[in-house]
Amino acid sequence: MKAVLAERGLKVCVLASGDPFHFGVGTTLARHVDPSEMIVLPAPSTFSLAAARLGWALNEVETISLHGQPIERIRPLLHPGRRIIALTSDGSSPASIARLLVADGFANSHINVLESLGGGNEQVVACAASELASQRFGELNVVTVDVRVAPDARILPLGFGLDDALFLHDGQITKREIRAVTLSALAPRRGELLWDIGAGSGSIAIEWMLSHPSMRAIAIERNAARIARIRENAARFGIPSLRIVEGAAPGACEGLQMPDAIFIGGGGSRDGIVDFALEALRPGGRLVANAVTLEMEAMLLGLHGRLGGRLTRISIASAEPVGTMSGWRPAMPVTQWAWVKP
Repeated sequence: MKAVLAERGLKVCVLASGDPFHFGVGTTLARHVDPSEMIVLPAPSTFSLAAARLGWALNEVETISLHGQPIERIRPLLHPGRRIIALTSDGSSPASIARLLVADGFANSHINVLESLGGGNEQVVACAASELASQRFGELNVVTVDVRVAPDARILPLGFGLDDALFLHDGQITKREIRAVTLSALAPRRGELLWDIGAGSGSIAIEWMLSHPSMRAIAIERNAARIARIRENAARFGIPSLRIVEGAAPGACEGLQMPDAIFIGGGGSRDGIVDFALEALRPGGRLVANAVTLEMEAMLLGLHGRLGGRLTRISIASAEPVGTMSGWRPAMPVTQWAWVKP
């Protein structure tokens, strides 16, 4: 990029394959060069070429770029019967993707590795994910996946309130029913940034980011063991771009980008956290705080009386064995305060 910009004022030709504005170099150039200074002659994208070779309807296919990105990003797309076209980084990427599929219960998925699309050495290798252990391909390749699932496949459903068992945690996790209500109150909108203060397992931040590829989140957590779990959970859910800040709020939040939404879970009753969050939030942004302790609940009651918003009491009970029969076992009730900043 520096070499191109150094020639500004001269006629410069940039040669690149595919559609320059679909995971291409055009997007990068446009960040530095006004479109009025460019003449762009797009070619068919790799996605279009792959779909054409296989006879797939591109509008019905999931597309993703794993070029220079962790392959774990494919995980949220692995749903039964779906088709995926993935751009790759190098000749070892197809085998790496196949190993991930096998490990997560998608070993029977059908894979195509398309090499050198549009070139003289173009070829297609087709096999099951379980058959592609360590084979290396040409550096220019794209991988397609026709997803097939085993009964124990690790599928990440759409929507809020994922099964707690999908997360690594030490008990410090917003339980699935409460998480669903919390994310509903946070009301994610495309492209927004969330602060998850006292992130625990990172479940709120992770589900926020899973709601759309444009979503961003920062998990703030002071416990080193939990930080390690958040990082591993982020990879297991295919969102390694989750940013993790180690430290206690509010000090750890200083200098962070202004958020569109804030969730306060663990430790919200500590001095200064809520006041700092109220100040840091973008106008029109949403703040949601959950309380299970009397101290935190008293704080939320005071905030509701002073600032308004919505106060909700959430009680969940689950059927569990009682001797030879069953009965309702209640979880600790949660008081939730949701507020929109004027």
